[in-house]
Amino acid sequence: MKLASYNDGSRDGALVVVSRDLTQAHYATGIATRLQQVLDDWNFLSPQLQDLYDALNAGRARHAFGFEPERCMAPLPRAFQRLDAQAYGEHAALVAQAYGQTGEAAPGSAPRRAALVIRQGAGDNLAGPREAIVASRETMDIDFGAQLAVITADVRHGSTNEQALDSIRLLALANLPCLRAVWAAGDGLADVLAWPSAAFSPVAVTPDELGEAWKGGRAHLTLQVNWNGRKVGLLEAGVDMGHHFGQVIAQAVQTRHLRAGTVVCSGVVSNRGVEKKSRMDWPKGYASIADKRGMEVAQDGVAKTGFLVFGDTVRIEMKGRDGQSVFGAIEQEVVSWQAHAVRVRAGEAAEARRLAGVGESDAPRAVDDEGVEAD
Repeated sequence: MKLASYNDGSRDGALVVVSRDLTQAHYATGIATRLQQVLDDWNFLSPQLQDLYDALNAGRARHAFGFEPERCMAPLPRAFQRLDAQAYGEHAALVAQAYGQTGEAAPGSAPRRAALVIRQGAGDNLAGPREAIVASRETMDIDFGAQLAVITADVRHGSTNEQALDSIRLLALANLPCLRAVWAAGDGLADVLAWPSAAFSPVAVTPDELGEAWKGGRAHLTLQVNWNGRKVGLLEAGVDMGHHFGQVIAQAVQTRHLRAGTVVCSGVVSNRGVEKKSRMDWPKGYASIADKRGMEVAQDGVAKTGFLVFGDTVRIEMKGRDGQSVFGAIEQEVVSWQAHAVRVRAGEAAEARRLAGVGESDAPRAVDDEGVEAD
């Protein structure tokens, strides 16, 4: 099934069930009001949501409405914890190449199973798929980072890879912007200040929605990345993921439990380079600008591609083997803090006017788990 959180003015949004083709939605009122509730009581609540999802796909849901991705927050707007892995060895090698770091394997020859790195990320303010990438100035070297993410159930301390895999409840796409100039400074504040809010796809989906493409803890589908409308990445997400999600989660619980609602990101998706006529090439493209700059250093000795500037747009999407979008698209614009503040004030005013203009008869009515209006 596919789940989203509509922005209703609250911190956690209103839980909605979304049809497989992403055209219709239905409030989960009567079952659960927010996603964290479902994660906390998955065995009891998820079958009820599945029934509503099946009814929605069959055209039998009585209060369905058109799905609007622009109204979505992150599927889980606030997470108790977010972990950012580096599961793709080629990404680590390319970034090291771009910044002249030693000790990493050369791009194209990096082992698929390089040493696993897991970083603690912020989970208190996860962004929706249309929220802006905000920075105070362009000289911070604003980068995007297209990734996959999973949301877990409770995971016990010492769980095996297989047990960790079984804990995965939902998958989503993620964009983890990075202020590379701040990151490269490497001071004690870099891990906090270099990472603006991570953004997530409109919907999160249960693993079965990927069908046979979900295999061995990896999503064997193509991640599409567009920068200012130009396609820059068509990356195979499963091929070069050196550590699958089960391994990442199992590593994270070596010394502690993880609680339901933990978000685990894969790291920037990156495919290995290939040698063509004594020159390395990356035909699948890139999912971060740092990767592209590493490719340029490997090829020509110098990085040429600049970072994001205000007004740039980034679009991230993954389609199933049927050609349909699985998660919907992340579509973000890069804006300054000043422009963002103006937009926020304008948005708040518009929302206040919208709410003031909704009469009681127009407001959505509560429904039970079978889509029947409550008395």
